[in-house]
Amino acid sequence: MKKKITDGLLIALMLVLAISFLYPIFLILFNSLKEETSISTNTVFSLPTSETFAGLENYWNAVTSKGFFVSFGYSLLITVTSVAAICLFCSMCAWFITRVQSKWTSAIYYLCVFSMVVPFQMVMYTLSKTADTLKLNTPWNIWVIYLGFGAGLAVFMFTGFMKSIPLEVEEAAMIDGCNPIQTFFRIVFPMLRPTMVSVAILEAMWVWNDYLLPTLVLDIKKYRTVPMLIQYFKGSFGKVEMGPMMAAIMLTIIPIVIVYIAGQKHIIKGVAAGAVKG
Repeated sequence: MKKKITDGLLIALMLVLAISFLYPIFLILFNSLKEETSISTNTVFSLPTSETFAGLENYWNAVTSKGFFVSFGYSLLITVTSVAAICLFCSMCAWFITRVQSKWTSAIYYLCVFSMVVPFQMVMYTLSKTADTLKLNTPWNIWVIYLGFGAGLAVFMFTGFMKSIPLEVEEAAMIDGCNPIQTFFRIVFPMLRPTMVSVAILEAMWVWNDYLLPTLVLDIKKYRTVPMLIQYFKGSFGKVEMGPMMAAIMLTIIPIVIVYIAGQKHIIKGVAAGAVKG
């Protein structure tokens, strides 16, 4: 009886937390379907009615008035290149750290872990100057910066999973004539799939939704990611196009939510696999 009561309380608590997290998303969805004049401080929490329902007008204005598809393309380019670089280079780094036991590899590992606790605000001003000097201020090469900031979590997860891979598998490959590069890409890399998917989804969620780093690094007059574009729905004299802004936010949320839902089971498997030490 006590177990049933405890389970019921936990389920109720989880349900309350789920509603609390989902409520802001539904709030944005409801307001994105209202007419512009119907969104105010007093009516922001109300559902659309027959008088206030605007259909897809706000979504049309969102994708046509501010260059939404161009910004969407920049966000997609930055996310894909950054995640690909993080998965490739960090998995190679983790393999080297795991298989080459030395003070240098230990130092590299702890530096990567330490980078996860360093606040971004400590480095953002020098980062902006460094990015301009090294010409990393375009959507085509900003992935180098994201690689640096995303390496901590990725190396940590990949290293945990590498320890569960039997060394005998790699030794057998080398006996068959594989060099280290062939051993990694033919033997180790395919075995990293669970953790690879986990890292890719987590890093994609971060890069796609990131606002501060692109704003500091990119030329906002030439390149605007979707999070940056949303700010431009605020006009002169403090006027905000609330309807199109809410629609743009929904269009930004939907792709990454779909990616997360599709790979949710892989995230759980990848984290669990990385927590096991062989």
